[in-house]
Amino acid sequence: MEDHIATRSDLRGDCARCFGLCCVALPFAVSADFASDKAAGTPCPNLQGDHRCGIHAKLRPKGFAGCTVYDCFGAGQHVSQVTFAGQDWRTAPREQARRMFEVFPVVRQLHELLRHLTEALTLPAAGPIHPDLRRALARTKNLTHGTPEELGALDVGAHRQEVGELLSRTSELVRAGVGGKKKERRGADLMGARLKGADLSRANLRGACLIAADLTGADLRGADLIGADLRDADLTDADLTGAFFLTQPQVNAARGSAGTRLPESVVRPVHWTAGL
Repeated sequence: MEDHIATRSDLRGDCARCFGLCCVALPFAVSADFASDKAAGTPCPNLQGDHRCGIHAKLRPKGFAGCTVYDCFGAGQHVSQVTFAGQDWRTAPREQARRMFEVFPVVRQLHELLRHLTEALTLPAAGPIHPDLRRALARTKNLTHGTPEELGALDVGAHRQEVGELLSRTSELVRAGVGGKKKERRGADLMGARLKGADLSRANLRGACLIAADLTGADLRGADLIGADLRDADLTDADLTGAFFLTQPQVNAARGSAGTRLPESVVRPVHWTAGL
């Protein structure tokens, strides 16, 4: 079991070991999340020469809430330190820098899969497919160590689909093991839905749109939340104990309170109680 536990520390963003790749490689547009437009491959104007954000402590007040909810799952430091062996995009040849920006989103997707596979291997109910999950974990980790050319040519969508099928089987096993009636809300459009106090325990909410949904006091224990869009969803006093495949970016994008109960895999965002 140590093979998957050892990957956990690598699946969190470590900006000190990255060259600000998310601030350069990714595009953003004026919206509630971003105060300005930025094209892919163009450095954010707030990015300093030391690869640190010049307004990090004021991102939300300055209109860059989208930056505060983002997590690369460790892809930034991997691309910076492993794929390109510590080469800074600022001093690299233009073609190499361009390749860095192309590879970063691919590795980010692979690291997100590693994160889910790692969690799946901690779920006892998924025991029957643990061997398959370990093989998928090893295969995915091996892909992250490809050359820039190999990563650039990778059909990451096909790999996501393959791993996704395993994660779906994991979900079925885990939710079946809890007992009771399972609730199928996969891909449901619940944008702005009034779900205050709703019983969504053991629900399949994979890919569900829960933007701005009122989930105050809702029971989400043992729910599958992979890919669920929780932007501005109100999780005040909701119970997410045992919810799985829930990532930190999802939690960061939601609203909550000191009374919100979260699974151990995520931490309570500072802005939930800081009034930001």
